[in-house]
Amino acid sequence: MIKIIHLHTLEEVSKLFLEQVYYEKEERYRSAFLYRGMPNAKFKLMTSLERNCKEKKTDIEKPILRNFAKYAISEDPMLEGNIFRQMIVGQHHGLPTRLLDWTISPLTALHFATSGEDLSKMSKHDCLVWKIDYKEINALLPEKYREILRKENANLMSVDMLRTLVSGIEDYDQDMNGSAMVLVEPPSLEQRIANQYSYFSIIPDQMTDIEEFLARNTKNTVCYVIDKDIRWRIRDMLDQMNVNERILSPGLDGVSQWIKRHYYVK
Repeated sequence: MIKIIHLHTLEEVSKLFLEQVYYEKEERYRSAFLYRGMPNAKFKLMTSLERNCKEKKTDIEKPILRNFAKYAISEDPMLEGNIFRQMIVGQHHGLPTRLLDWTISPLTALHFATSGEDLSKMSKHDCLVWKIDYKEINALLPEKYREILRKENANLMSVDMLRTLVSGIEDYDQDMNGSAMVLVEPPSLEQRIANQYSYFSIIPDQMTDIEEFLARNTKNTVCYVIDKDIRWRIRDMLDQMNVNERILSPGLDGVSQWIKRHYYVK
């Protein structure tokens, strides 16, 4: 099921920061949740590959990755023959892929929920933060995937771990059969990935509706709907906490985006 929670005040939003569980063995507080911020409450959970290629996504995916690897291999020789690395690097640079971005940081999710669109529309519609439980998602995986996570004492799959299980996307789709998805921790190819605390879900071809999959197979998924009247208030709070484009997208592009928004005249 998907629990929908409407947030109308900053105090209600602040509860997102405190969602941790105390683990007696480690004597530490940890979170088992991943978050995704979306700037419009009408947006659906959908990959860029599906948005871009629609019903032809299955036919077009391979040519997209093949051509990306052909032109990008001089930048990253490890792209050759590694289709999952191709997806991650491509996603990082705006390529349409079957990956869906997540972060372990609720603050990062709030940043993306309150930025990345025409600033004149910030007060015109609500935004969203999705929350999923990665332990719950992992429990749906086929046994050989759960076994390697246990063996490696890992909560999320790495690209290298995934490559020991499947040789390509056809094998992956067959294993998942639309009833599970892998959550992968990408290598920190650039500082932006590390700063955003990024993770990805690899959406199987047969999973035609991600929200329906979550509603049918999970109990801890939450969709937080954030009232449009407090979006600018959250945005200003995040800037004061140094959660902004300058930090999450290091480089001159991030600096320029941050300055542009900081000096935006409402």
